[in-house]
Amino acid sequence: MIVEVLNTGTELLLGEVVNTHAAWFGKQLFPLGLRISRQTTVPDGEAIREALSECFGRADIVLVTGGLGPTTDDITRESVAGLFGIDLVADPDVRRKIEVMVAERGFTMRERMLRQTLVPEGAIVLPNENGSAPGLYLPMRPAPRSPHLFLLPGPPRELQPMFAESVLPVLRKICGDLPARECRVYRIVGLGESAVEESVGLGLEKRGDLEVGYCARPNEVDLRLIGTRETLDEVEPEILRAVGSHLFSTKGENLEEWVVTRLRDLHRKVATAESCSGGLLAHRLTNVPGASDVFTHGFVTYANEAKTSEIGVPSSLMETRGAVSMPVAVAMAGGALEKSGADYALSLTGIAGPGGGSEEKPVGLVFIALARRGKPTLCKEYRFPRDRETFKQIATQTALDLLRHELLRG
Repeated sequence: MIVEVLNTGTELLLGEVVNTHAAWFGKQLFPLGLRISRQTTVPDGEAIREALSECFGRADIVLVTGGLGPTTDDITRESVAGLFGIDLVADPDVRRKIEVMVAERGFTMRERMLRQTLVPEGAIVLPNENGSAPGLYLPMRPAPRSPHLFLLPGPPRELQPMFAESVLPVLRKICGDLPARECRVYRIVGLGESAVEESVGLGLEKRGDLEVGYCARPNEVDLRLIGTRETLDEVEPEILRAVGSHLFSTKGENLEEWVVTRLRDLHRKVATAESCSGGLLAHRLTNVPGASDVFTHGFVTYANEAKTSEIGVPSSLMETRGAVSMPVAVAMAGGALEKSGADYALSLTGIAGPGGGSEEKPVGLVFIALARRGKPTLCKEYRFPRDRETFKQIATQTALDLLRHELLRG
């Protein structure tokens, strides 16, 4: 079945309000066997009617958001009635509900508010327990053909409860026995999107019973498969063999969540010492609930003086080798390990740019070290010539992955 979402509201196109409806709808619809095929956003006004008329020729189900309020720019009801050639009729139950709400809140009842009581003939009212404007459902009509049409309020705090309580039950009846399909996401680190496709995706894409997709982020790729449970179970061993230790999650968790969970399971702790990443690594770790069980210290030693005073990096070492060097990264990790008493310490020192680079040490150069209690310190050199923010994201992602590999060894 073809499902479309029509978002109305000039504020969405001006950037004053972030449109989150499609992502939320997508998650709600997938368990029913439904997928959004198109999302359209239009300003208030005549564009609503034009967009609706286009949807009617393509879609089986249309979810419309916004334009149900009391003001003159709220014309979704009028647009729908005009397309169907039907009248708007005042609903006494909706009026009573608005009158009660106004009285309870101590507002003044205004004539303009009664626009929200108007219902297209034949429409089913969807109660709104979190606002004044009710939703509306117009069932599919064969001649002239129209889709199942749901008119929903724009604010998520009103829309989402209404959808769960009033729309989902109707959609379940409409869908009937659509084949059950699952979506599995394999989260991979340390491989690029093209490398993932080459190693596993090309073979899967030849199958007619699978939908294969990718979503790339800095130093991370999601491989997304949609199919029946039986098909997914069949191909999963092939995926695990192909990506090996680069796979870190099939549960949707991010890398810092994996690291915190693993540290907790092993009863171990970590500290960080950061220069070029400016505390982002500590921020990512402490964004995970329960991080206090495993994270001890976050040293942000941006200046050379801080590297010496906070974690004991010899100033002579920075004078001779430079603050961005492998020996300094090793010293930073070792100093953080000793100062914190943790089991592991990660350090980063590099050149985020856009200035400050040289032929010997270009922008994007970073050294990442992992100090381990009772073991030699690991240190690796990387080059991530990106913009400043992306550089920091990739560098901290790489640091977390370095720790992840250590934790996999127990």
